[in-house]
Amino acid sequence: MTRPATDVQAAFRLLPSIDEVLRDPRAAPLEARCGRDLLQRFVAETIDAWRAEIKAGRLDADRIVTLRAAGEPFVELERRARREEGRGVVRCVNATGVVLNTGLGRAPVHPEIADAMAVAAKSYDVLEVDRATNERNQRDDYLGDLLARLTGAEAGIGVNNCAAAVLLAFNTFAGGREAIVSRGELVEIGGSFRVPDVMARANATLVEVGTTNRTRIADYERAIGERTGLLVKVHTSNFRVVGFTEEASPGELAELGKRRGVVSAYDLGSGLFEPAGSPPLAHLLGGEPLVVDAVKSGVDVVMYSGDKLFGGPQAGLVVGKRAAIASLRKNPIYRALRLDKVTLAGLEATAKLVLAGRAHELPTRRMLAVTADDLRPVAEALAARLARIEGLAVDVAAGESQPGSGSAPGVVLPTFVVRVRHAALSDAELALRLREAPVPVFARVQEGRVLVDPRTLLPGDDADLVKGFEHAAGRDAHSARRSSA
Repeated sequence: MTRPATDVQAAFRLLPSIDEVLRDPRAAPLEARCGRDLLQRFVAETIDAWRAEIKAGRLDADRIVTLRAAGEPFVELERRARREEGRGVVRCVNATGVVLNTGLGRAPVHPEIADAMAVAAKSYDVLEVDRATNERNQRDDYLGDLLARLTGAEAGIGVNNCAAAVLLAFNTFAGGREAIVSRGELVEIGGSFRVPDVMARANATLVEVGTTNRTRIADYERAIGERTGLLVKVHTSNFRVVGFTEEASPGELAELGKRRGVVSAYDLGSGLFEPAGSPPLAHLLGGEPLVVDAVKSGVDVVMYSGDKLFGGPQAGLVVGKRAAIASLRKNPIYRALRLDKVTLAGLEATAKLVLAGRAHELPTRRMLAVTADDLRPVAEALAARLARIEGLAVDVAAGESQPGSGSAPGVVLPTFVVRVRHAALSDAELALRLREAPVPVFARVQEGRVLVDPRTLLPGDDADLVKGFEHAAGRDAHSARRSSA
């Protein structure tokens, strides 16, 4: 009935129509999952892909008959539906050992913080109204009070990330004027966003002083002129300059600004606190500066991240002198950058936990502080479970974790990792199949093995981690059965 495989037209005629596939009973459960319109698009894309394979000479009529008999169109549609369901923001297991993993959402918040955010998201909330007077107020007034208590600053506000805080400060104090920055602190803050570019968007003119490795306070003073609006210090959180170096301290910058009538600002980046009752982290992070010390230096504004080392949801926090914070709040750009109610609820809950002496419970701090000795038995227990999965070769070895997300460059944290090999899969193939598991598992690939670092596992993640490896090994067995069939 079929024509020879060399007959291209015969191959084209064997392709199913879109309506034919959609009428098939096997399409019904897929339509229930992704809807008629999206399924129709998937069918069209699948048929178009087969058509391209025919044109390229890689698919003939005989093969199409075999594929259709095996139900291949619906296998492909199932794959596309599953991929669609896995797109966007979905929960995953971070087994990379990178604590602040930007690709995986940096770090999770404390369960109580997550609960506060969920309540705010699903209900009406007291946001911009005073409960006693019923008069309009500022949505982040309470957050500002909490930040002041935490840092010793006079006032504080929040915006949607630290880059937004920097943009707001540059525009407020140096918009149409000049901002002075050390050449050694003109950092790229991630995603190709650079301090000079942010300044340009803020309508501030960059004035560079000093050299890459040496900048003195005298360099700032010589550069001050009639158009100077801002003196800026930027913490080089994602790189280090070592050797013959010198930099102006934030205290020197604050004193110079006060004496010359120029606002001073400190872009601190990660935002480390060392609250009472919580294990210290500064020594683990290569001497990362503290927010409290930055405020004590006397600069007018200090900017730092609300997530990263502080442990809350993503935000940019600004604390400092009351007059400077008031100026930031009056800038019309502030409205475009202000926080939504869900993030505000999360930040308030974070600040309350820290003020209550519970900072050690924050997932980021806990992951950074845990020792290799603590992690070794966890790794060994995981290894024992993974070793029971057919096809896996497993062992435990000393390794290194990373703080991540531009925090503490060059700093590594001793750990123990589970090293995994598969009898029939390469390390890259095994890692891919882990990422394709129902709950995606992200791990490191190194020296021919997939490495699982327990440092970044949350409570309950071990079960999903094991299921991820079972998924990878089971799918491989399924593929082998299909090939033999």
